[in-house]
Amino acid sequence: MLNYVHLKVLLAPIVIALLITLTSSAWTATGDSAEELAITKPQVLTPLEVHYRTNLTIVEQLRHNHYVKKELNDTASSQIFEKFIESLDRGRAYFTQQDIEEFEEFRYELDDLLKRGDLKPAFAIFNRYQASLIDRLNFLIKEIDKGVDRINFELPDSIRIARDELPWPANDKERDIVWQKRLKAAALSLRLNDKTDEEISEQLTKRYKNQLKQALQTKSEDAFQLYINAFTKSYDPHTVYFSPRTSENFNINMSLSLEGIGAVLKSEEDHTSVVRLVPAGPADKEGTLEPTDKIIGVGQGKSGPLIDIVGWRLDDVVELIRGPKDSTVRLEVIHSESDVEITKIISIVRNTVRLEEQAAQAKLLEIKDEQGSHLIGVLDIPTFYIDFQGKQSGDPDYKSTTRDVKKLIKRLKAQQVKAIVVDLRGNGGGSLEEARSLTGLFIDEGPMVQVKSARRRTSVLADQDSQIYWDGPLVVMVNRLSASASEIFAGAMQDYGRAVVIGNQTFGKGTVQTLIPLNRGQLKLTAAKFYRISGESTQHQGVIPDISFPELYDSSKIGESSHEDAMPWDTIRPANYQIYANIDPFLYPIREAHESRIKNNPDFVYFQAIADRNKLFAERTHISLNEQERRDEKSEDDKWRLNLENDLRKAKGKELANDLEELEELEEQESEEEREEDELTSEDDLEKIEDDALIKEAGFIALDLIDTATPIASTN
Repeated sequence: MLNYVHLKVLLAPIVIALLITLTSSAWTATGDSAEELAITKPQVLTPLEVHYRTNLTIVEQLRHNHYVKKELNDTASSQIFEKFIESLDRGRAYFTQQDIEEFEEFRYELDDLLKRGDLKPAFAIFNRYQASLIDRLNFLIKEIDKGVDRINFELPDSIRIARDELPWPANDKERDIVWQKRLKAAALSLRLNDKTDEEISEQLTKRYKNQLKQALQTKSEDAFQLYINAFTKSYDPHTVYFSPRTSENFNINMSLSLEGIGAVLKSEEDHTSVVRLVPAGPADKEGTLEPTDKIIGVGQGKSGPLIDIVGWRLDDVVELIRGPKDSTVRLEVIHSESDVEITKIISIVRNTVRLEEQAAQAKLLEIKDEQGSHLIGVLDIPTFYIDFQGKQSGDPDYKSTTRDVKKLIKRLKAQQVKAIVVDLRGNGGGSLEEARSLTGLFIDEGPMVQVKSARRRTSVLADQDSQIYWDGPLVVMVNRLSASASEIFAGAMQDYGRAVVIGNQTFGKGTVQTLIPLNRGQLKLTAAKFYRISGESTQHQGVIPDISFPELYDSSKIGESSHEDAMPWDTIRPANYQIYANIDPFLYPIREAHESRIKNNPDFVYFQAIADRNKLFAERTHISLNEQERRDEKSEDDKWRLNLENDLRKAKGKELANDLEELEELEEQESEEEREEDELTSEDDLEKIEDDALIKEAGFIALDLIDTATPIASTN
């Protein structure tokens, strides 16, 4: 069961984590009239015969093979009921209180129905939702037909950001008010992006007609998948049923040949948001798209029309973003740090993510202090990779993280570096075997991670090679996007006292999934859990750094703890291991030196300001629907950002910008100059890090470790 872990990247958890890969899309904006669509009635969906058998198979698989032993009883039935309703109407805008009261008769019946393969009540609930969805879309289209100019943007009005804890609309009149506010919010967002009333009317009509067309194409498979996943997610967020269509997308996602833009996406109500970027992928190289950004439009080529994708299903968005290598896709995005939903167009050339581009790299960092100049080695490891095919075929030069890092350490030793920083920022995981063998480069021998499965005794994966390739001072750098295998490596280094871990709390992905083929589709099931050698789980909590940096990612949106039903952090018995060195007594003075150093450091002042601003935005509960108030917010936000950027540029002796547009031009010019300098660097020369404040501080911490503690070991 666990072999799957050794072969596949352990992706960040999402309901459907789809890597955008090769294939073209047939989606275009519909030309159907509002009248034609308005008279179309939703089809009453019923389960297929195969769904009954698939239902029973999944019940048995979860009962026998899931890590969590859970009774399918009335308590579970209530959880499934609530998850199903939430998956259909998280924003409490489609169902009314009367609908929910009618559904209550099923709350404690779903457990027995699942055991019998009876799907009729689930389809009854879904059909009610489907009817409401189509009714609401027709309602919006009719409201737009009355004229966007009728909407009053001068009223002191606002809309609730999240409605999942509000009461259900008591009746149709209250529900209409909710949807009128939604329409007003959508129209205002377009207005703030300088759209005229005519353009707003046209774009929103196309948006809702496209959604209506999609809704009318909903099939029984869609209803079945949603319901079964309400059941599977009552166990944990990573146990997912894939229908034949989503199963095909998942298999493409997990293949070793990654073509497309290199982004993992998830669906959040009406929006498609970015979970993470594949290291060295096209989107990562382009440098503008960020985790938690929302994609609201997709265009083909350099000039193809942008198709509004708000409200689209995730698999349909995937189909639209896919395309052949070397073709261009344009994404209209709302950046995660934006408070006023101003959109930006990003052009990305689809390409293959090549293994060699994801390879580890060695870099040099020069630190100057009162004692002089010091060289620190930096190992940048974007993923834990291995060329399985090359290894199996006997290729003596096959690539893997550990094999590459061995060579890089040798090069760093030749430069006589005083310490090494292992940079795992953004490393989403990879081969468990590579995490094990990489750990072995920095310790003599011993356990690396414990794996506890549902029906087997806890197994311990260990390094049995007594050779140490680097025995000098070591710092491991992580952030919120460091997940799975990265957490295993960082946790082992911390438990052994082998390294100081710095950065941010990691993702918290500490579970193991396996794929089970079904008679229809497949089941991704959580079969085991990772534990550090100390006995602590990496699940949910992740790895807590010894020294924290400003949090640049919203942990309420990214990370295992952002999932309501994530499996908990817990502990088991520690493995039998010997601590390499006791760093704990030296952490206090190192932290004090770090705090003193960054107090007036312009880069850290900049990072902390962004972290504080993001936290402030995350705490908002409402968004204004008053146009002038929103424009004032945008003006204030632009001014704040320009001042913040200019403060940093001034501290670094760079040219100041008069506005954000000029700032963007200056940054593009500076990036181009950096690329030209990089091209002049010989492949035989190690890159020198000049302008990465976080890495530079990691270097200072490495020197503090040398100066504060008795040297851990010789670097010879």
